[in-house]
Amino acid sequence: MSHGIQIRVMPYDHPDAVKLNDQVQLEYQARYGGEGDVTFLDPAMFAPPNGLYLLAYDASGTPVASGGWRSQDENDEGYSDGDAELKRMYVVPEARGLGLARRILAALEDDARAAGRTRMALETGDQQPEAIALYRSSGYTPSKKFGHYRTYDSSRCMAKPLRPS
Repeated sequence: MSHGIQIRVMPYDHPDAVKLNDQVQLEYQARYGGEGDVTFLDPAMFAPPNGLYLLAYDASGTPVASGGWRSQDENDEGYSDGDAELKRMYVVPEARGLGLARRILAALEDDARAAGRTRMALETGDQQPEAIALYRSSGYTPSKKFGHYRTYDSSRCMAKPLRPS
């Protein structure tokens, strides 16, 4: 099924993006209880050159994966100047194991680097071991906590320098 996968730049509020976002929220609720990720995200945050949102489509045109980055600079939530924050990395269950998350992650890193960002930062949780394994194997290491969930014990923050290629 990895044949015929197309990764396209889409607005964060595109209906396909909203559909996948609804699914990822249900998964967060199932894994953590509560209401999902309540971090406020404005579609404009992902508009180039200050961000990017990607959707992967299978050969039948069904959206099967998503991911985006948004610019962050130093603020009281623990970010640093030059940060690109990874958001909404998600692969639908039936498309997992095809390397889609890795492809999207690499594309987002390349784009953020080209936009002049110096570090990719992300927040995940202890109930997402697959995500943590992906990020570790992609060169991410634990970082100082940041963002909406920085006070939560289950929160795991990771980062990777985006050195010029």
